[in-house]
Amino acid sequence: MAPRSVMTSFRSAVALIGAAASVATGLLAATAALPADVISAAAADPCPQVEVIFARGRNERPGPGRVGVAFVDALRAKTPLNVGVYAVNYPANVEIAQGANDISSRIQDMAARCPDTRLVIGGYSLGAASAAVALTSDGPGWGFNRPLPPGMDSHIAAVALFGNVTHRMGGSNIGPLYLDRTIDQCNGADPVCMDGLPQTITQLQGDWQNHLQDGYIGSGMVDQAAAFVAARLAPPPAP
Repeated sequence: MAPRSVMTSFRSAVALIGAAASVATGLLAATAALPADVISAAAADPCPQVEVIFARGRNERPGPGRVGVAFVDALRAKTPLNVGVYAVNYPANVEIAQGANDISSRIQDMAARCPDTRLVIGGYSLGAASAAVALTSDGPGWGFNRPLPPGMDSHIAAVALFGNVTHRMGGSNIGPLYLDRTIDQCNGADPVCMDGLPQTITQLQGDWQNHLQDGYIGSGMVDQAAAFVAARLAPPPAP
């Protein structure tokens, strides 16, 4: 898909997320302080066996966000491998392209410095859209200026997305190179990613709970995604 059409769609997606959050009385802002050991894990080991590159949701505090923290914790419990984490560095307001640029930069940096590290790309809400842009756009446009060069896909073991508005563009809008290694979680009637649209403001307000971090963590979807990723990190069975 051409970068311009990708970014045009995602700019519309940001408007949808922002408008829905406002109508739903700002419930998306529910956040929690992040453990310092989770945020700094990647720095402690510059070349871990696995690194999760995770983009937090809209208006969450800097770091991997609540869904990102829960996902990394669950993944560490399911694999014996050393799992580091990189929190995507972007304002997480409406800056999908900025998040995508940082995801792409980190992938390329890790591929050069730590070629044996297996990368897991993740994102929640706005962060999921940033991940989709980084993995799908093959050229610059609309502020995205760091398209991945050929061969970067060989470093990416799995992709885990939550509350991903690009469901509305069909097939989660992830490039074909990554479809078989992507889990794209939509929690029930989450109005950001569900099929169709809420018919009334009252329905939107009720459904918005499904988009919140607790909806994904408490439903078991984060744990399911961790199991999916852990299976792709496991070595192939011996012949």
